[in-house]
Amino acid sequence: MAEIQRVTMPKWGLSMKTGRITDWLATEGDDITEGDDLVDIDTDKITGTLESPGSGVLRRVIAPAGEDVPVGATIALVAPASVADAEVDEAADAALRELAEGVVEEAAGPVTGTVEVDGRTLSYATLGDSGDADGEVVVLVHGYGGDKNSWLFVQEPLADGRTVHALDLPGHGESTKDVGDGSLTTLANAVLGFLETLNVTKAHLVGHSLGGAVVVAAAAAQPAKVSSLALVAPAGFGDRINAGYLRGFATATSRRELKPHLSALFADPDLVTRRLADDLLKYKRLDGVDRVLEKLLGTLLEDDDTPALHIAPLLARYEGPITVVWGSEDAVLPPENAAGLPDVHSVEGAGHLVHLEKPSAVVEVVVEIVSEATERSARP
Repeated sequence: MAEIQRVTMPKWGLSMKTGRITDWLATEGDDITEGDDLVDIDTDKITGTLESPGSGVLRRVIAPAGEDVPVGATIALVAPASVADAEVDEAADAALRELAEGVVEEAAGPVTGTVEVDGRTLSYATLGDSGDADGEVVVLVHGYGGDKNSWLFVQEPLADGRTVHALDLPGHGESTKDVGDGSLTTLANAVLGFLETLNVTKAHLVGHSLGGAVVVAAAAAQPAKVSSLALVAPAGFGDRINAGYLRGFATATSRRELKPHLSALFADPDLVTRRLADDLLKYKRLDGVDRVLEKLLGTLLEDDDTPALHIAPLLARYEGPITVVWGSEDAVLPPENAAGLPDVHSVEGAGHLVHLEKPSAVVEVVVEIVSEATERSARP
């Protein structure tokens, strides 16, 4: 059965135990290529699309739409057309028995850890192994009010042959709820300190929104430590910003107050689930988070609600490979802000959280820039 490839329920996020099949995007008998959209899965926070891990024919769908499936369980089988039906049937029977008997081995998820940087504890989650000390390391940095889990659809595919760390910035996720002066320098130093503590000599930095500005500042401060920059709807460029969203997010104290602001994050507002809102409220109610969000508002906004960050001069100091991804329907930092930036990839049908709404587009761009940086470094 070596040619039969199992498609399994992914582990998208640290807390994910099961996923619900909401819609198959291919049917049995379809020819599929590695990377094709295969099935929509509801993680209870948000629905994501699983891509095919291999090429061939979708020979069997093990878990139909509407079924809840444990992480790691087989949900479909992909194999060349030349594989006999009897072999596929045997593999399908085995997968169904595993589901029925509950003997599914859960897929390994991210490994979490903490480091101490400038007196603060920073939390992170790691997937993948680049194989040696000189291998590729990618660090994912979230935006304002986010955390390492916001990369749940991106981290796993990027970890193929790479070490991928998703970091909680100071004040966010499970990191210390203290941002000091809240400046871009403080946040950038946290990223650089994280690399130093883990003995990472050089890394590809990927930053979203405020995290985009943070990785630019880190690259400007210590360019020798940065192999490439991938900026996902970064703050600090252009003159447009949705101050109403930022201030509304910072001050909302109930699901009713928060949900309208969360809708601004997606092109498809139906992606804002009750669980997503509840998880954010849980974070906002942690001791010190209100002060963190207020402090960082001062980093992002002037008193007249115009952008406070202007980081184009910092970006100009970095000479390594740079790429930019922006959702065409971003209602927080409009895509017009990308004017003048290099290598901009517009993603149709995506809002501000483009890496949640269209993760495959972000993965494709990051893989391209990582490959470009690797090729550049190998030149004599």
